[in-house]
Amino acid sequence: MSITTLIKNVQDIMRQDTGVDGDAQRIAQLVWMIFLKIFDDKEEELEVMEDDYQSPIPENLRWRNWAADDEGMTGDKLLHFINDELFPGLKELEATDFYSRANMVQAVFADNFNYMKSGTLIRQVINKINEIDFNSSEDRHLFNDFYESFLKDLQSAGNSGEYYTPRAVTQFAVDMIDPQLGEEILDPACGTGGFLTSAIERLRKQATSVEENQELQEKILGVEKKPLPHTLAMTNLILHRIEIPRIRHDNSLAQPLRNYTNKDRVDVIVTNPPFGGTEEDGIETNFPSGFQTKETADLFMVLIMELLKNNGRGAIVLPDGFLFGDEGIKARIKEKLLNEFNLHTIVRLPHNVFSPYTGIRTNILFFQKGQPTEEIWYYEHPYPEGQKSYSKTKPIRIEEFEPEKAWWHNREENRYAWKVSAEEIKKRNYNLDIKNPYVAEEDQLDPEEALKQYEEAAANAEQTKKKLADELSAILNEVSE
Repeated sequence: MSITTLIKNVQDIMRQDTGVDGDAQRIAQLVWMIFLKIFDDKEEELEVMEDDYQSPIPENLRWRNWAADDEGMTGDKLLHFINDELFPGLKELEATDFYSRANMVQAVFADNFNYMKSGTLIRQVINKINEIDFNSSEDRHLFNDFYESFLKDLQSAGNSGEYYTPRAVTQFAVDMIDPQLGEEILDPACGTGGFLTSAIERLRKQATSVEENQELQEKILGVEKKPLPHTLAMTNLILHRIEIPRIRHDNSLAQPLRNYTNKDRVDVIVTNPPFGGTEEDGIETNFPSGFQTKETADLFMVLIMELLKNNGRGAIVLPDGFLFGDEGIKARIKEKLLNEFNLHTIVRLPHNVFSPYTGIRTNILFFQKGQPTEEIWYYEHPYPEGQKSYSKTKPIRIEEFEPEKAWWHNREENRYAWKVSAEEIKKRNYNLDIKNPYVAEEDQLDPEEALKQYEEAAANAEQTKKKLADELSAILNEVSE
């Protein structure tokens, strides 16, 4: 049986349980179970490699001692054990070291829950999960492939879609940032860990020794405030052979900016912060008065500028709204960005890259700290030939970025690439929404003009509809006479 079929069977079993309501809960239920199975398989490996290995999990709560036996606990006894012993025990694990296995398990279970109400169905799910051996390179590879598509499917699960950035986008951004061994790499809003796993895969190709692989483990950093994506990210990094993922379950924006010191700053930041959302009251007071806003993406931009070391490199995905905002806080953020950073490249992505979660246009901004911007290169990423949009069945692919990669180190203007001086941007009051000069103006409407045209079209349609209704009424009146 394939991994995909096996997990589909698991989800079908869960659908029979009255306690699991919808995709988000089904995913959360599945992930904590898979996390414990992966953790136990990893411990088996560590017990062979380390003579004195001690599990941070109490013996009776280890997967092997309550879940591994297909004929083991079931029904009400299993349900009671999970609700009254397993979860309370794992939530209360004590850890002396913040980055430790004990803390990792405690953080995963701190805000997780067992939604299932049937111990019999739980046993069926567990037995299916036990068919996967994460110490088998084949099983691990197959599950890795499944997990990537599983995370992508989150886009269809309501708000869970905000946690997933298309793999092509994360890989392209990381490829262009080009992280190096020894550099600290941070995603302060890491979701399910896509940017971090792209960085890990790139760095693994550079690591040629056990010592370099160990250093890599300690340089990948993430923060995620929501429980489900945090658990998904922890599991994702473990699958990518990071023994103790350094992903904090926290809100990156919750600490006053003035509290950060040089030891908190990193070499590389790659991220796609939540956009279109607002922060809770009080979060904005963690920022200097000139940058206080409740808009999440804007606050993350300010945070990232603070957290980069001098000469540090950043890549961030932001919506068009950040580019064309030319007054107030948005303008001040961009003024700081251009004055203190070299914002050298903006890759403009088309609509629906994040479909079906959102259809709005997004951009990848690339910048380096320490020198002011002199000119900005724009590259407009086109749809593939013969395609007019992206969708779940036709997502953006990494192969589409080959023209950008070929152009990156040998820049010349062409139908997709153009440059604008920093002086021109300043004259525009830091409006970065520069249209492609090689595309007809009518294809490049700005949001206000597009809205105006939409409203005019809607009004015309309403007038036409009324006119047709009047004519039809007149005809009917004539017939009745």
